Amino acid sequence: MRFIKTPLNDAQVIELEKRGDDRGFFARFFCINEFDQAGLRRDVVQINNSTSRDKGTLRGMHYQLAPKAEDKIVRCIRGALLDVIVDLRPESSTFLQHFKIELTADNRTALYVPKGFAHGFLTLADDTEAFYLVTEFYAPAQERGLRYNDPKLAIDWPFEPIVISEKDLKWRDFNPAYHLGQLE
Repeated sequence: MRFIKTPLNDAQVIELEKRGDDRGFFARFFCINEFDQAGLRRDVVQINNSTSRDKGTLRGMHYQLAPKAEDKIVRCIRGALLDVIVDLRPESSTFLQHFKIELTADNRTALYVPKGFAHGFLTLADDTEAFYLVTEFYAPAQERGLRYNDPKLAIDWPFEPIVISEKDLKWRDFNPAYHLGQLE
């Protein structure tokens, strides 16, 4: 695996190092030793799989508050999606900045999303499937989200989402007291 730093502190793109022959290729998607060497958290407790039937489906922007904040490793295994993360760590020099990357079944690229980041994606093709590893169990009481079109975030989506859950439509605009866990 190759770990490539993003413009946001601690978030990294993970590229597979393929070893191939006339049968195809082999590559590691996850290796505790390589994650340790890269200084990344690797204590995965849950593996999630989501499918989205329609191009233009938006899922996000989700995260969990401490002590249930989670790191994620996200990969698209069918179709294509635009993966977007937002740094919500007030002490970070990249606080409230976002990064986006196209993850596809063909490019086999993954994104390491550190705890303290909101995460979401927009599907770029019908029948898109995402696969992600997380380092904390789902904790509904610690769950938070940001509105995908919050003007403070200024995320430039490639097109307006078509399918969004009621829950994701109702997230609040960024408010530090609420989004950082000081206010319910």
